[in-house]
Amino acid sequence: MRSIRYIAALLLILTGVLHAQSVFTVQQDAHTLPLLAFGIVYFTIGIMLMRDMKISAALGIIFPLLGIGTGFFVIGLQNWTTMLGILFAIDAIVVLCCIVLFIKKTK
Repeated sequence: MRSIRYIAALLLILTGVLHAQSVFTVQQDAHTLPLLAFGIVYFTIGIMLMRDMKISAALGIIFPLLGIGTGFFVIGLQNWTTMLGILFAIDAIVVLCCIVLFIKKTK
């Protein structure tokens, strides 16, 4: 379980950095501030997973699912980029890892 937790934590930290990086590289866009907010939350949850805090697995499920939903419904498919696809893939992997951690922790 430790390796799954560290994989999820490192992916969340990576995603947090990628979200925050978009604020500095993309021209002023309406989506940059929400991306920065999600980046800060992802980075924080990644640190919480590394420290094995109780609520971190649940937050690792909730926020990436919110991010995927926000990406599909707010940003939309017309604005789909390679970076957005990478972020969605990482979010999906993190959700699966955190579901495994959540199920094992509740037993």
